[in-house]
Amino acid sequence: MAQPSSCAQSSNGVADESPNMLVYRKMEDTIARMQDEKSGIPIRTVKSFLSKIPSVFSGSDIVQWMQKNLNIEDQVEALHLGTLMAAHGYFFPISDHVLMLKDDGTFYRFQTPYFWPSNSVYLCKRTMQNKARLELADYEAESLARLQRAFARKWEFIFMQAEAQAKVDKKRDKIERKILDSQERAFWDVHRPVVKGFPQICACLLFQIQHWQAQLDRHRLKMSKVAESLLSFSEQYIEYDPFFTTPEPSNPWISDDVTSWDLEASKEAGQQRVKRWGFGFDEVLKDPVGREQFLKFLESEFSSENLRFWLAVQELKKRPIREVPSRVQEIWDEFLAPGAPSAINVDSRSYDKTTQNIKDPGRYAFQDAQVCVFLTGPRLSLVSPKVFSLMEWHYCQLYYKIYKL
Repeated sequence: MAQPSSCAQSSNGVADESPNMLVYRKMEDTIARMQDEKSGIPIRTVKSFLSKIPSVFSGSDIVQWMQKNLNIEDQVEALHLGTLMAAHGYFFPISDHVLMLKDDGTFYRFQTPYFWPSNSVYLCKRTMQNKARLELADYEAESLARLQRAFARKWEFIFMQAEAQAKVDKKRDKIERKILDSQERAFWDVHRPVVKGFPQICACLLFQIQHWQAQLDRHRLKMSKVAESLLSFSEQYIEYDPFFTTPEPSNPWISDDVTSWDLEASKEAGQQRVKRWGFGFDEVLKDPVGREQFLKFLESEFSSENLRFWLAVQELKKRPIREVPSRVQEIWDEFLAPGAPSAINVDSRSYDKTTQNIKDPGRYAFQDAQVCVFLTGPRLSLVSPKVFSLMEWHYCQLYYKIYKL
């Protein structure tokens, strides 16, 4: 809503340059151009049955003026801008209290720039009216009671102000009084408190229903099952926990034995390390020696492209950001581009998503394709009824080969 020039300045006299004030100034400049007598929107008095409606213009007049004077080609954009101005109270419809712009013959009226009545004074004046159409709604009566409690010591003075304004209004001519009443009502439409009642109750109930539905859909396990799984995990890894089992060879950081470092440097797959690979496919991928042995096995089977792609994507996530675009292109050319030398098989959805991602390359551009590599594969019925991924299939073959199963 248009404000007095003093409102655009801070207490020390310096113009307020906050983002809100900058937006308000732009809207106020546009409204001032709309009200220009020569190049603005034509304001007229129209006849309505047995009465006249003064100082109005239509919604289509606003849209046409915006398209002509603000260089707006799209009618929808002009309608949206006009609705935003109406929501801020710069102009308002006279037939209803819905603060939005309609591109039709609906009549609107400009709000006067320096019109800033107090809500309490306005509501007091409404209580002095005997007309049924001006009777306070429930939320307005509640707001008036709250204001009366807040300004208990000054309420007599506020009521006297309302009476004085009501007497002045009676001395105005009918047309001027009608315009002023509509402007007061429009101001209240913008700044009135939120209506409390049925809509809020419905929203609260809907939120609770959605919350409990989400709780019902959550996957839950019995505490006994959780405890059983935790015990099984602890028993499986207890021999690898140095707090419970003395490591062999000993820890070189607390002893003079450097055998552990020598074994790591030699990259030999010891019995204890290979046994840990049997706990799961993730153990192989976490172990550098396991990855190397697995890669050699896949190369012997002429199917190493899946693991090499997975390792390349993992390495991409740790690259400096300046090197990411070039590395993304290299991975694409090697594994996914048409005619790639090491093409991998991914489903159409993952391929399309990856194609879109590389247009704006990032560390996770190949996330969908990487996941897809682990989601498809043959059924390994001799080991488990579950469906293994292709890499897990080769992992089991390698593990059986090492143990000669």
